[in-house]
Amino acid sequence: MTSPLEQKLKIAGPVVVTANRLRDGAVVYRTLDGRWSNRLDEAAVANTAPAATALLAASIADDISAVGAYVAPVRINANGQSEPGNLRESIRHAGPTVAPAMTPGI
Repeated sequence: MTSPLEQKLKIAGPVVVTANRLRDGAVVYRTLDGRWSNRLDEAAVANTAPAATALLAASIADDISAVGAYVAPVRINANGQSEPGNLRESIRHAGPTVAPAMTPGI
């Protein structure tokens, strides 16, 4: 399997780096200041392959907080805010499609 950093990124518009928070599996986005946020509007947006590669490399290096980092497309709306750029990211952004199982007493 090829590492995401060894693959040549093809950027066809604005992208963000997303992953899952290790603690609880929540969808998170990499910010400009190197944090992980669960808010898409705080995500660092890259518009070129070199910028996306740099953002992804820094994100993958921080696999203590979040895992499975990858580049995801976004759309910029009329207000200048990022929105999910495809169906997969729309589903991830909206949250789980099924309720988590509840264990009594925990």
